[in-house]
Amino acid sequence: MSVPSVVLHGPESTGKSTLAARLAEHFGTVWLPEYGRAYCEAHGTDLVPADLVAIMEGHVAQRRGLEREARGLLIQDTDPVMTAAWSMMLFDHRIEALDAFQEVGQLYLLMDIDLPWIEDEVRMFSRIEDQRHFFSLCRAELVRRNLPFVLIGGDGDARYARALDAIARAELADA
Repeated sequence: MSVPSVVLHGPESTGKSTLAARLAEHFGTVWLPEYGRAYCEAHGTDLVPADLVAIMEGHVAQRRGLEREARGLLIQDTDPVMTAAWSMMLFDHRIEALDAFQEVGQLYLLMDIDLPWIEDEVRMFSRIEDQRHFFSLCRAELVRRNLPFVLIGGDGDARYARALDAIARAELADA
């Protein structure tokens, strides 16, 4: 990956897409929407492991294409590291292709589960117990891979301010 990348990481309904768009606007760059969401909207949510590999491949292809448009920083609304967490949540096992993924971001913003749940057609885990479990899997995936991350919590403006601060501290862009 030639362009520095910030990846929003975390369970469903934690404000990743909203924050990604806002960060991209702030930095005058582009952001990559969550490929898994588009995949599930097109194919449904009755997923098997091969679907997660397809999501990884689709994400990587879109990211590589979008890098040419990034201006010093690429914002990603999830990446295959998040898809690996989904594998643990959905199937309780690791998928070799996802474990082999190495084109990771330079900073991960781990979104806390402190926002109200918003239901939609592709979200699966509305129960708070499931959200807590999913959050722990998301965090564990970052720790397992030894990736740099910052926990981002609070309401929309607080999340945005914390994200800007984390990116500035990581010295990835002119904040």
